[in-house]
Amino acid sequence: MTPGQILGAILLALAIGFGGAWQVQDWRMGKKLAEQAGQFEKELAAISNKASAQAQAEQDKRLALEQQLAGQDQQHSKELSDAQRNQARLRDQLATADVRLSVLIEDPASSCNMPSTPGAVGVVHAAHRAQLDPAHAQRIIRITDDGDNAIIALRACQAYVRAVAP
Repeated sequence: MTPGQILGAILLALAIGFGGAWQVQDWRMGKKLAEQAGQFEKELAAISNKASAQAQAEQDKRLALEQQLAGQDQQHSKELSDAQRNQARLRDQLATADVRLSVLIEDPASSCNMPSTPGAVGVVHAAHRAQLDPAHAQRIIRITDDGDNAIIALRACQAYVRAVAP
């Protein structure tokens, strides 16, 4: 063998060795990348599952809050309609003179606290009463109606705020 052939054989052996080493290195790197990809997929699936569970929990909380608010709304609507029905009945009774509004009159001349004789409605203990004009009584009832409605609306607002922002 000539020195050129020996040199060629050595170079060929080195090229095959480097190529084989490169192949082994490439195979190891591919395996490592495949393992990292599998781990990444597992982590991504875990994060996705956790986010899905959290979104479901938030949706469940929102649904429960909506149901609670709907129940409170029904309760306040019933309370308002009951109050309006009672107010209408009282206005009707005032209009037909079934009920009369009166006020106590303080009589400084009468210092006697002895009970007077019982009347048809009840016992009046030395107090004098004056009946209000029906028009004035109607205005007083309207004012109290507005106050009752405002109180009911305020309670509904307070319940809503307490439910939404605990």
